Formats: sequence, C-alpha cells, structure tokens
Amino acid sequence: MPFSKIGDIDLYYEIHGEGFPLLFISGLSGSTYSWEGQIPFFEQHYRCIVFDNRGGGQSAMPPGPYTMSKMAEDALRLLDRLMVEKTLVFSLSMGGMIALELARIASGRLGAMLLGCTHAGGTSRISPSAEAVSLLVNNAGLSREEILWKQTPLFFSKRFQTENSKVIEEHYRVQLLAPLQPEHAFQAQLTAIYLFDCTEALAKISNPTLVVTGTEDVLIPPANSIYLAEHLPKAELIQIPGAGHALHVECRDIVNRAAHRFYQKHLGETQTP
Repeated sequence: MPFSKIGDIDLYYEIHGEGFPLLFISGLSGSTYSWEGQIPFFEQHYRCIVFDNRGGGQSAMPPGPYTMSKMAEDALRLLDRLMVEKTLVFSLSMGGMIALELARIASGRLGAMLLGCTHAGGTSRISPSAEAVSLLVNNAGLSREEILWKQTPLFFSKRFQTENSKVIEEHYRVQLLAPLQPEHAFQAQLTAIYLFDCTEALAKISNPTLVVTGTEDVLIPPANSIYLAEHLPKAELIQIPGAGHALHVECRDIVNRAAHRFYQKHLGETQTP
C-alpha cells in the first residue's frame, strides 16, 4: 500500500491513470473510497491522485487539533513527494475548504479547481439547521452502517432517496470498506470545519474555479456556493436543481462531465508540469 511520510503522520494515497495531474480532496470522514463514481471516468483523461486526509481512511489519525491549514499542508507536501508541480483539483465539502486553503498558500501549484458543496467559513458561512447538525454529530452507540443510514437525509435529496435507493445502498457498501473513523478524529475534523475562515483570502485566489451546489443541500446550504462564486475572481457557478449534498453520487455524470469540460477549457492556461 502506498503511504507517504508527511511530517508527523503517514498519509495514504493512490494514483490512477495517466496525463495531467488531478488531485481529489474528500470531505468529513471521507476517504479514497469516496471516489468510486469518479475514478473510472477521470482516469481515462488524467493522472488521478486520491488520498486520505489526516484522521480519515487509512491515513494516520493523530490526536487533534486539526486545522484546514494543516490538512492543506499535508496535501501540498504529498504533491511535493510525488513531484507534482501543478495539479487540477476536484473537491467536495470539507475537501473544498482544504482546496481553498491550498489555493491561499500555494495558488501557483494549482490549475482549475472544482469546489463542490462547500463554504468559505467565518461570518460568511450559512449554517445548516440545528436539526441537521444534531443528525450529523450525535452518533453515540451506533455502528458505522447505522450512522450512514441515519445521515442519509443530510446527503441525498428526498427524491433521490425514493427513486435510487439501490444506488445509495451500493455507495454505502463501498464506504464501509474503509476503516472505521474513531470519534476523536471525527471531532478533530469537525472542529477544523467550524474554525475555518478564508473569507479575506477569496479575492486573491485567481485560479479558475467551478463552484457546484445542489439546490436541496441541507448540510451546506447553496447560499454558501453563491457567496463563493460572487467573491472568487474567476468563478463559475452551477446550481443543480433538486440535488442534495452528495453531488458526486446523486449527480455523478453531470458533475463529472462539467468538471472535465471546465478542466479542458483551462488546461491551456496551465503550465505543463
């Protein structure tokens, strides 16, 4: 299994396909298993780099605190180890926050970015309802499978739950292959989300950015993506009617194709590594 020693931790990663680098950054509790709907598509066009954030998947899970800055530094040092001078980015939720922080500290290392269902933090963050937060964090005594099914309303629209239950079931089957995330790591990632704030940096992030959201996202309300699109200098916004938070599953083909078109549109502006 490929691991890279990044400072005080071992970071797990995988590489799929060949071509211009494309870095995938997963969200809260996510892992390399999060991208089962993306890798088969993108590996036909890019050198896909997927990895587990600290505290998730097969990477080390040290005690907190974690910060977005630290997790962005992990990603940057992984790029260094892999001798990747420049990469495209596909990120979702907490992964989008890591991507924004990575752009803040190393914009020149990144080409076009996809920021899915994420926010800028700070006072600009539009929070989910108290009920949604409670559903996300109150997991005491539950198995990982029970947690996934309990949280289904946070990640998928009501229509998708009704019409595509088998797709959700298969997605969960794959996610359960990942190691169990211990509570301390979940809380450390969650705290990093709550403390994240890049609002002042947005105006200085010049990377072409595709901001994508679902209009029925109850976990990170779509107003957050609208704010990002309005404050990032080179942003385009896609709002997918009726979609929930897990865009990479519920709207897999739409998001994959939109990201690929966006990357191809801007690859000419990106120096070959």
